[in-house]
Amino acid sequence: MKRASWASRSTFILAAIGSAVGLGNAWRFPGLVAKHGGGAFLLVYLIAMLILGVPLLTMEIAIGRKMKKGAPGSLRGIHKKAEYIGWGATANAFLIACYYAAVFGWVLLMMAMSYKFSGMTGNVEAASTLWETTIKTTWSVEGLNIISVPTLIAILVAWALIYYCIRNGAHSVGKVVKFTVFAPVIIMVVMAVKGLTMPGADVAMQKLFIPELSALANSELWVDAIGQVFYSLSIMMAIMFAYGSYLEDSANIAVDAVIIAFSDMAISILAGVVMFSTMGGVGMLDNMSASGIATAFKIYPMAIVNMTNIGWFNALFGILFYLCLATLAIDSAFSIVEGVSSAISDKFGLTPKKTTISVCIVAGLISLIFATGAGVGWLDIVDNWTNQYNMLIVGILEALAVGWLFKTSKVLDEVNRNTVKYKMPSWWFNASIKVVAPLLLSILLIWNLRSYFMATNPETGAFVGYGGYPMYAQIIGGWAITLFSIVSGLIIRIIVKKNKKFSELETTEKSWDEI
Repeated sequence: MKRASWASRSTFILAAIGSAVGLGNAWRFPGLVAKHGGGAFLLVYLIAMLILGVPLLTMEIAIGRKMKKGAPGSLRGIHKKAEYIGWGATANAFLIACYYAAVFGWVLLMMAMSYKFSGMTGNVEAASTLWETTIKTTWSVEGLNIISVPTLIAILVAWALIYYCIRNGAHSVGKVVKFTVFAPVIIMVVMAVKGLTMPGADVAMQKLFIPELSALANSELWVDAIGQVFYSLSIMMAIMFAYGSYLEDSANIAVDAVIIAFSDMAISILAGVVMFSTMGGVGMLDNMSASGIATAFKIYPMAIVNMTNIGWFNALFGILFYLCLATLAIDSAFSIVEGVSSAISDKFGLTPKKTTISVCIVAGLISLIFATGAGVGWLDIVDNWTNQYNMLIVGILEALAVGWLFKTSKVLDEVNRNTVKYKMPSWWFNASIKVVAPLLLSILLIWNLRSYFMATNPETGAFVGYGGYPMYAQIIGGWAITLFSIVSGLIIRIIVKKNKKFSELETTEKSWDEI
């Protein structure tokens, strides 16, 4: 079966930007900037983007294009054992898809409920509780027997939209991204103009762009900046291998990857301008949080109802804000599912469309746990482990596999194959993949583990782990899914060995040097 391909170069770039630019850019990035001294975080973020983000992004796209397969098949092409790493990335992406759809559903729900802001002018308490009262949830892991009907409907709508966008793979994605990439940018520009005209915006912009140099001495800033680049670009999530596999051989990966990476950064900064100027304009600049959930669903509604004394204008602004978040969410959501679907269909010779339907149904059923009264608590736990541990483990192993089990020079030749004016330097690419990436990601993983095991109750000194959640919840929603991600490749290997059809299909797979 001939593999689908992007309709044009611009379609691929838009799809990749749409995948990279997600909710993390809109709410986590501004929160981290506020937390770490404004411009100081921006400086470190740029450095991390250059030394870590761009090389890893180009690496995944190039391997995907060469092998014409999803993450597991692409990595198997460079070394048979590396396939396990690809399945780890795919399994983790599947878990992320399950809860990301729930967040997408919440955003759609808040967009629908924003009309209520018209009657809440100045009532910050009512605004801050609108989300929680609408979805009927708490921040605990208790309440699995309580179903939030509005959230249930919203999640089902979210999955329907996700499937609609990727029902025909690269072909349907190409049509969707022409709207979903430009729409949030236009909306954010409108919101930024409004924010910059509000009193207090000048102070907010100073806080956003002028660095507090003393903050550079804070090791947590470096950890957060590296982590934000890593999460932001959709690398180590099986996505960019899949998107790269749809590229024509004539694609200029070296240039396109730089465009994607810096577009992602530019939109992050634009989101920062929106958030800082708006929060500064309503006198709530110090209320910003590094928690995306808290910022989007509790803090920002407080800012919206303080925007003006005109209720309908505040409601309209709220609708625009959540429409912006919805368009950001859907690109990332369907790209994650596409990465999972392509990996499975490639391995087992399945029809891509049927595989996509199956993935959406299974992930959709799992995501219904987030429609319960305990949904937010469980989502918080799963989100922490998939991002803070699973992705880092995959990233370390992926960089080591490409850098040490394979020759980075071969991958670099693929990156630079069609470029003339700009070529990625070998010293930059090789050093990043072989040394910098595994070293920095290992430090980040160790830091996260240290923070976890050092977390204690300040009064009793007892170990509490993450977020003070019950230990059974941290084991089930955290360490168990990390174990699942690690052993997923072994599960696939057992399935292949026990099925003659799959084993025979595997013998037809070619290595990098055989293509």
